[in-house]
Amino acid sequence: MNQSAILRRLGPISVRQFMREYWQRKPLLIRAAFPGFVPPIDRARLFELVRDPQAESRLLTAFDRRQTLQHGPFLRLPPPTRKRWTLLVQGVDLLDNAARGLLSRFRFVPDARLDDLMVSFATDGGGVGPHVDSYDVFLLQACGRRRWRLSRQRNLRAKPGSPIKVVEGFRASSEWVLDPGDMLYLPPGIAHEGTAIGECMTYSIGFRAPSYQQLLEPWFADYAEQAGPRGRYADRGAAATTRAAALPRKMTRQIHNELVRRIPGRSDTERFLLRHFSEP
Repeated sequence: MNQSAILRRLGPISVRQFMREYWQRKPLLIRAAFPGFVPPIDRARLFELVRDPQAESRLLTAFDRRQTLQHGPFLRLPPPTRKRWTLLVQGVDLLDNAARGLLSRFRFVPDARLDDLMVSFATDGGGVGPHVDSYDVFLLQACGRRRWRLSRQRNLRAKPGSPIKVVEGFRASSEWVLDPGDMLYLPPGIAHEGTAIGECMTYSIGFRAPSYQQLLEPWFADYAEQAGPRGRYADRGAAATTRAAALPRKMTRQIHNELVRRIPGRSDTERFLLRHFSEP
């Protein structure tokens, strides 16, 4: 399989049809999306990566009915023969060239939307529990099998006290078991739960959909850095005041008039987005 060839079809449908009917709209199960898929990252390579301090990794265990979350790097991991633990590694495409090649197959979506490739290794019964993502994601089954359960519920409140934001009162409305090469697409806001059936590995190809609130502060910071307004506030000739605690109206007017002259334009937003989305 050519790891760098851009996908033209997703199972029985074309990419054009997928973008028109499913993208940001509804889930899609794609059987044999990658026939004969050979994972570029196997278990041994993944376990090697999590020893690196530059790798963003998490270990979630559910031993003795108690869920715990630890952050890497990890020099030791539980044995693969022990049930109910999951290893999550973010940004694998930044750490491995073969993994980066797999991401290039999804370039029918603009690069500005691409987040990263997360690899999840889980032993039998392992998973993070029912949760909701704020981004679009393709869940590609790399090896082994995983059961996915989806819910249509609107109440997505997180369960208190959980190390990962688990959806409270999760009620599944559909369920599938994915085999190697199968893939599930989920738009943002869909409650879902994945559970390993035996040892398995899942690749999550994520596409960020940031909130405008998340973008506002870095957008202003980027513009402030680029605009570089000159001059300084001055009030030469001002009269003595009898109300020292009051904000002077002339001060407000002068500063406001200077700042609004430098309202960001579309080209400033374009520059910000190019810098911001190229950051990793």
